[in-house]
Amino acid sequence: MALRVLGLSHHTAPVEVRERFVFNAAEVTAALRRLRAAGAAQEAVLLSTCNRTELYLHLPEGAEATPALELLAEHARMPAEEASRFMYRYDERRGVEHLFRVVSSLDSLVLGEAQIQGQVRAAYERALGAGGEGDDRVVGPVLSRLFQHALSVGGKVRSETHLGVGAASVPAAAVELARKIFGSLKGLEVAVLGAGEMSELSLEALMGDGARGTVIATRTEERARAMAERQNARTARFADLDRLLRDVRVIVCATAAPHAVLTRELMDRLLPGGPRNPLLIVDIALPRDVEPAVGDIDNIFLYDLDDLRQIVDQNLEKRQQEIPKAERIVGAAVEEFWTWYAAREVVPLIRALRDRAELTRQAEVERMLRRLKHLAPEDRDAIDALTRQLLNKVLHAPTSRLREAAANGRALQVLETARYLFQLDAPEPHAPEEPE
Repeated sequence: MALRVLGLSHHTAPVEVRERFVFNAAEVTAALRRLRAAGAAQEAVLLSTCNRTELYLHLPEGAEATPALELLAEHARMPAEEASRFMYRYDERRGVEHLFRVVSSLDSLVLGEAQIQGQVRAAYERALGAGGEGDDRVVGPVLSRLFQHALSVGGKVRSETHLGVGAASVPAAAVELARKIFGSLKGLEVAVLGAGEMSELSLEALMGDGARGTVIATRTEERARAMAERQNARTARFADLDRLLRDVRVIVCATAAPHAVLTRELMDRLLPGGPRNPLLIVDIALPRDVEPAVGDIDNIFLYDLDDLRQIVDQNLEKRQQEIPKAERIVGAAVEEFWTWYAAREVVPLIRALRDRAELTRQAEVERMLRRLKHLAPEDRDAIDALTRQLLNKVLHAPTSRLREAAANGRALQVLETARYLFQLDAPEPHAPEEPE
């Protein structure tokens, strides 16, 4: 059996390629069942996010990953040869290390991001539910142990390091600013101006902290409605801004307008004397959506993209300092898992060695006791116990060395040598016939 990871990520493929490889939940289940039914994998888990698509495979002896590559390429509607240009392949121990780094967010586009832990958990649980019983299962003992161990590693990195502390993206920085001004965001009215990607990410981040959101359409109301539906938010027209400003406490501006849409003149007209309650305006548009003079109005806190990037850069610097600690946790976990996994390779051989040695011991003891018929039962038991203890002592060092060799990646070579030395492919010994 062999462990293998086949996939692509933001390290190897641009977004226009990655999006072609994204699987939804139903497609994941179908793909895993197909691999299993074809005998292309003993076990399989498919992780698919906006930044990576990866197949984690436990392959039959001597099997190649070609069917897995072809499946991914077919899904992306791309020739396998072209798809392979964006793919990486990690075998055995390197694959284990890769998963542990992924779940710990050490391999993420944004270092320390929290979503990947849940995405790995969802991928594992989806694979658990993709198969049937017995031989039809998509996840067996190896990948089950691997992913449970990985999720434990991810939790340990988050609890024992500061890798995920502080905002590390512009939308997260906007939430961090809002928390500093308002404390809890639960029930707070927030709005985003514009219906682009950054607007949606910001709205999602704010509502994820308990805020109630509104999408303010500046040009395309249809796009604003679609975004609001995805985020379970409301929509409003820019013409309704005067009414919204009575309740909204945070506005994120991210339109594609070529000029400022919130001017000092407009805000003075809509909010004469300034807002009654603190109003946070986060301008993440380029060119800027808000005139700098708006920040001079009493009770308005205005931050632009440079302010947020400064927050992000400071937090990322702090996260970078935590990498060595996180890497040590990952390294220790890889060692622990690999010791367990490698030992599985030698368990059948150790069992065969002990069984053969025990049969030989029993045969020799029986032959000797036939000649010593005068011995009392307790003496016969003592001889049996003594030979058993001797056998265990003799076998202790070889079996320990077999496990060590497997853990150090020398399993195949040592297993073949052990089979030859101990004649484990020869017929089992039996007690010789003695004349009556």
